[in-house]
Amino acid sequence: MSWQGAVETTVTGLGYELVDAEKGAGGLLRVFIDVPQAPGAAEAPRAVTVDDCERVTRQLQHVLEVEGCAYERLEVSSPGLDRPLKKATDYARFVGEQVEVTLRLPFKGRKKYRGALAEREGGWRLLLEAGGGADADQRALDFVLDEVREARLVPVVDFKGRRPAAKAAPTRQGSAVAAGDEVDGGRIQ
Repeated sequence: MSWQGAVETTVTGLGYELVDAEKGAGGLLRVFIDVPQAPGAAEAPRAVTVDDCERVTRQLQHVLEVEGCAYERLEVSSPGLDRPLKKATDYARFVGEQVEVTLRLPFKGRKKYRGALAEREGGWRLLLEAGGGADADQRALDFVLDEVREARLVPVVDFKGRRPAAKAAPTRQGSAVAAGDEVDGGRIQ
């Protein structure tokens, strides 16, 4: 079994979600785990704790030794506030959240876009704000996962319960975009 297979089997077997695993210089094996969230769950998601990381670390040490997978140092951690989105299930889990997407190829002269993530038939939509207040124009970038080089959640830091003003969240089908919006090239509205 490869080291990737051993890591994935172990992490999922312990009831966690494997976000990413990478081998670095000097034999570093870095594993990012998250607590799976049930679709449509009403309660706030539970964060990964130090105990979770320790539990996965101890089990991985045993499994990697038995499988004969070479590494010098093992790091297990949460994905952090700027969690990467890798799989379609990651995108589905974070519909309505602010996301920063880097495209593989530039579109209209740029690769990086930031906005609220929405689901659409056959792919995903990023609702972009043009700026200018509550009545600001809203544009959208439609994309599929093959066009994405990297996508991450935009970190939201909550100091002492102070949260930014709530905005209307896009629906799962991205219908928050006005019905009369024009399509430019089939991607940006």
